[in-house]
Amino acid sequence: MEGPAEASEKNNKGRVCVTGGTGFVASWLIMKLLQHGYSVHATVRDRNKDTSYLTNLPDAGERLRIFVADLGDPQSFKPAIEGCVGVFHVAHPMDLVGIESAETITERSIRAIHGILQLCIDSGTVKRVVYTSSISAVFGKDRGGGDDGAAAEVDEESWSDVEFMKTLDFVGVGYYISKTVTEMAALEFAEKHGLELVTVIPSWIHGPFICPSLPGSVHSSLGLILGNENQIKYGKITPMVHTDDNAEAHIYLFEHPDAKGRYICSAMEVTVEEMVDHLRSKHPHLKLLDPEGLINPTANIDGLSSKKLLEIGFKYKYGIAEMFDDAIQCCKCIGRL
Repeated sequence: MEGPAEASEKNNKGRVCVTGGTGFVASWLIMKLLQHGYSVHATVRDRNKDTSYLTNLPDAGERLRIFVADLGDPQSFKPAIEGCVGVFHVAHPMDLVGIESAETITERSIRAIHGILQLCIDSGTVKRVVYTSSISAVFGKDRGGGDDGAAAEVDEESWSDVEFMKTLDFVGVGYYISKTVTEMAALEFAEKHGLELVTVIPSWIHGPFICPSLPGSVHSSLGLILGNENQIKYGKITPMVHTDDNAEAHIYLFEHPDAKGRYICSAMEVTVEEMVDHLRSKHPHLKLLDPEGLINPTANIDGLSSKKLLEIGFKYKYGIAEMFDDAIQCCKCIGRL
């Protein structure tokens, strides 16, 4: 008779590494990878950080290991990558309060991605790397508009204009610049060295979370309820993707034999009016702030195309209702609502 250990090994789809394991995106991805039957090596920067919300996940006891690694020392990721068939590189230097310059953040991020990709090559086991990019890598430019005032479609051929972004004056622009340049550097390195690399470009990620603190992305999305004076204001139109759809897209692109290059991951475009209508109808007990005070009329992000991802068979499962309802439920669980 087959014992639990043998059964677990038999059903194991392989060992993968997820960097930045304690973050919003990575922690949910780790949970989904375990559900899909993978063993996971998760990296964390701080060895003293509470990781119980990861180690308590179903199957984590048998198939999850935590490693300490820091982007400032790419070689520190070697133990976590060794023996893995894939790497999901989610970690990125974060400075959304403007303490460090864009140049400093970008230099550290590129050094990290080059080091990590080289470790993947040296491992002899890594078959594919999935890099988590950002919508900021396709939207940082003066889009203008056509004769009819409509902005052009944004697809995987679109790249943010780094020189234009350097002229912008808002907290967090260094993150936008570094994400763009790092994705470029990752694709160039992979092409040069023959490494399979797929980049995922999520739009605004909204929905449930398992990390113990409120993710900035969710805080901003729930600005009508929580207030977001210190967050990015809404555009009249915002492309969004549910937390779970984003994680599933990462795994789908890791597994799909023909996946190559960049993939935008965005389920739908949501207007402020749609947000207000949903919240008032489904959550009438929650007091909403004046939406007009939370709108930046120059920050519309429309025309984002997921056509490439859909063409290889991926299907989104969730819409605006699940995004908001699931996020609100998680906020209640941590005492934020």
